Amino acid sequence: MGISSRISRRGFVQTAAAAGSAAILSRNPGHAAGYRSPNERPVFATIGLRNQGWAITNKSFRFADFAAMADVDANVLGQNLEKAEKAQKKKPDGYNDYRKILERDDIDAVMIATPDHWHTKVAVEAMYAGKDVYCEKPLTLTIAEGKLIEKVVKETGRVFQVGTMQRTESSQRFLQAVALVKAGRIGTVKKVTCGINGMSASPVIPTVAVPEGLDWDFWLGPAPEVPYRALPEMRTGYGGGVPLYSNAHYAFRNWHEYSGGKLTDWGAHHVDIACWALGATETGPSSITPLQYELPVEYKDGHPTVADQYNAATSFRIQAAMPGDVEMIITSEGDNGILFEGTEGRFFVNRGKITGRPVEDLASNPLPEGAIEDVYGGPVSANHTANFIEGMQARKQPISDVWSHNRMLEICHLSNIAMRLGRALKWNPVKREIVGDDQANAFLSRESRKGFEVEV
Repeated sequence: MGISSRISRRGFVQTAAAAGSAAILSRNPGHAAGYRSPNERPVFATIGLRNQGWAITNKSFRFADFAAMADVDANVLGQNLEKAEKAQKKKPDGYNDYRKILERDDIDAVMIATPDHWHTKVAVEAMYAGKDVYCEKPLTLTIAEGKLIEKVVKETGRVFQVGTMQRTESSQRFLQAVALVKAGRIGTVKKVTCGINGMSASPVIPTVAVPEGLDWDFWLGPAPEVPYRALPEMRTGYGGGVPLYSNAHYAFRNWHEYSGGKLTDWGAHHVDIACWALGATETGPSSITPLQYELPVEYKDGHPTVADQYNAATSFRIQAAMPGDVEMIITSEGDNGILFEGTEGRFFVNRGKITGRPVEDLASNPLPEGAIEDVYGGPVSANHTANFIEGMQARKQPISDVWSHNRMLEICHLSNIAMRLGRALKWNPVKREIVGDDQANAFLSRESRKGFEVEV
């Protein structure tokens, strides 16, 4: 029966074109036919091991064997190889250069948890090397990168899971939220608010020596060549053991050169669920308006004027005009989670709770039998990795497919562009371009540093 008793899900945007992939995958003929056997445990490798890289690896040992790991930080690589050996009783091979993993014919899939600016290059090259891909969110640094990944998934027939795990995990609270909306329990949806928290500005971060063991040039990769920056104060808690203020490590999320701040960090989770509930996974907004926002440094023509401080927005309130006259608000204020409001009620959901009258009414008026499974497309998988492997076995795209992810992530990318330029943007969701604004459209893509272009 596999990891769950049903593999495919209703509304898959694309299925793996396995029959047509053999010629394209001739670079790695050992994987031209796809996953080798549904009766064997798949062989995985992880590329990028700090924080989330270990998290997705650790929850996958029960389903897959890890043959290799790669990271540009020798210390992080060594620590995680030891943890993996303890977990699976066999030590994976370790590499500084992820391309060594892609050369191997014994690896079925890679899990990518590099900083965001590396995602597209690694993912595209992995697919052309015949690997299925699980890539952490946010999938891309730009909208153009999303289109490229879609093209390569279709060309190669690889199975591709994005790490928006709220679709599978979090005690099915988000699945219940989607089911409530689709069952009409709040009437016609009028407004959805995604609370994703803000971030703090940084002090001036000086140039310092690169830490021993970190290949800084390779860490930068496609991003512009800049010096390593850090202050001696260290993080605690999640992401601990690294400088609190730096232009790498955990703090890469706060720089537009490598990520998109909270908009693409938490936004990639909550905007995804909101779009799913609204039935907007194949379309997009008509406009993006920055109602209120604060950037931590001065910008000119959409670019930060200094290079020694965080530059992603610290606070914001963004309005997206969604299909059906639904207003979407993405805000750094209030509780982290999603508030759905309709003509007949409202409710709130996050990873820890789902509350409101429509939820309370379930005690006397439960959702129809199978409502959650109907949203998910079958019995909910054991976790997000399990759903990925089910897709590998069936050669079908899993629950967090590339196409729906890119559609919602476009809202987050456009929000950042609007704040950087200080104006509202009109969006054509069919052409997937900004209307009447050449300067804004220039931000839909980004040139890679010479020597680190995506190989296609």
